Amino acid sequence: MRQEVFVQFGQDREFALLVPAETAMSNADARRWLDDQFVANDCEPLRASGKVLTADKILSLAATVGPLRFADDAVFAHDFARASLAALGKPLVRVDVDAGAVTF
Repeated sequence: MRQEVFVQFGQDREFALLVPAETAMSNADARRWLDDQFVANDCEPLRASGKVLTADKILSLAATVGPLRFADDAVFAHDFARASLAALGKPLVRVDVDAGAVTF
């Protein structure tokens, strides 16, 4: 089964990240990877309450690392896609950084 993540930075910068089913992460591994990356990249919670939902982590991480990280670091981009799909449990995820939205 084909799984895909789209990460969009403005109108002209979008990354389509294909994830073959055989490289899928478990939900627990995905959440751990997102937590580790959230901390390692000094991401900020999007909500004033400090509560961080999974979709918020994905959005904040994408915004913090920016398009250059996705363009220059294929391993990070692939792991980001794998973790996003597994943590959300969806086969298609769209991350629109400028709009502040994660849809699936």
